[in-house]
Amino acid sequence: MESANVNNRWVNTIDAKNPEILARARSIITNNLYCTISTCSHDVYPWVSPVFFAYDEELRLYWSSAVVAKHSQNLYDNQGRAAITIFDSSVSEGTGEGVYFSGVGSELERDCLEKILKLLQNRAKKPSKRTVDDYQNNSPRRIYKFQPQQVWVTGERLAVGNQLVDTKIQLDLPLLVSLKP
Repeated sequence: MESANVNNRWVNTIDAKNPEILARARSIITNNLYCTISTCSHDVYPWVSPVFFAYDEELRLYWSSAVVAKHSQNLYDNQGRAAITIFDSSVSEGTGEGVYFSGVGSELERDCLEKILKLLQNRAKKPSKRTVDDYQNNSPRRIYKFQPQQVWVTGERLAVGNQLVDTKIQLDLPLLVSLKP
């Protein structure tokens, strides 16, 4: 365990289990409706996409997208490797906070569609005419899930010379999952 420094790429691991920091990360997830998915094609071409998301009690993230969308195709072509960031882009410069995940994304299994569609609709808080059939067979859209494997939250900004360096705090994922919103 160490504090953020140049040798560990500015990642704090001392506070991985700090209840206040875990609660802050959970709040960022709960209070934001959009995440940014980062994927990479098999020929190493990066792509990012903002999507509306929902999450379950295990902090798996879900969204719906077109099958032919670049980020969807990248999931199919690159063993699902992805990273996701959740943050509030409306705050003033220098005050932003975010949660950063690395993990694996995939098309949602058919037997989970009804449950997750309801989860997405409840998070949207508006009526939707979409049904499970809108995400199967010849439909152009699917629901995708993301299973986090690692998680970080924005840390403090450290003065280095006349500059501020952003840091991250690597969190204990099982502890973050165990927090209830």
